Amino acid sequence: MTAPNRTARITARLLKTPWLMRMPIGLYRVGLGWLLGDRLLMIEHLGRVSHTPRYVVVEVVERSHNVIRVASGLGSGSQWYRNLRANGVAYLSIGRARRIRANVRFLSEDEAAASFARYAAAHPQAWEQLSAAMEAATGSTAPAPMVEFTPPGLR
Repeated sequence: MTAPNRTARITARLLKTPWLMRMPIGLYRVGLGWLLGDRLLMIEHLGRVSHTPRYVVVEVVERSHNVIRVASGLGSGSQWYRNLRANGVAYLSIGRARRIRANVRFLSEDEAAASFARYAAAHPQAWEQLSAAMEAATGSTAPAPMVEFTPPGLR
């Protein structure tokens, strides 16, 4: 990966803009998340200290039958990632499915790299932008931390 370009730096800055990143949550909470398709999903998780529900919308990196993988593009310091690490409680909303309880597993760096390689092969243009933005946001070329959800019954 090369040094982040101007577009990647702008994208990284936008990814760190809370009000902008929280905009899609309202659509999911009123049942209109399906408008955003299957490439995005909302994760409901519990705060590490408060134990109150928190929400984040992230892009799906990989999906197969009953397995969904997402990356913490801002690294292991992302609040949602830290909350899942602390308590492992997750409910997913994706497409027309709402608030499905999911098991949480944190992928190894090798597993994450393999998943990103499959994403890059399937979506080369999106990967070019995404990888550059993640590098600009984290300052690292290492694979971003990845979480695997296995929501029973989700198709």
